[in-house]
Amino acid sequence: MNEIQKIEEMVLAYCEAVQTQDETAFRSLWARESEATLTSIATVFRGIESIVRDFLLGVIQAKYASIHLIAEELQVSLRGADTAVVLFRYHTKCIRRDDGEPYGIAGVETQLFVREAGEWKLSHVHYSKMG
Repeated sequence: MNEIQKIEEMVLAYCEAVQTQDETAFRSLWARESEATLTSIATVFRGIESIVRDFLLGVIQAKYASIHLIAEELQVSLRGADTAVVLFRYHTKCIRRDDGEPYGIAGVETQLFVREAGEWKLSHVHYSKMG
């Protein structure tokens, strides 16, 4: 498997960890040596603890009984030996926890990966909503 394929696999693992809301799997994707950040539609989460507690559990798990994050048209750009940028379109298929109604959003996502101890890890995620 080449480096681009490894990074694409990481993006798919991220989508699955969001879908399953598996805290351990989600946490394992993130770099420990960088200041991890996640910028959602309206909020910036700084540090892995905030990303897990406030985004994964506080937003995703609190708002949605189920969520399916679909990544399409991945474009991976290697930036040197230890950095990669991924840009892709995403959309979600969700069921709201409060009323059981279907819900979804679509947009563009950027992910920044760094190589840590020989493995690709997330350092930054940025969601932009379209339409």
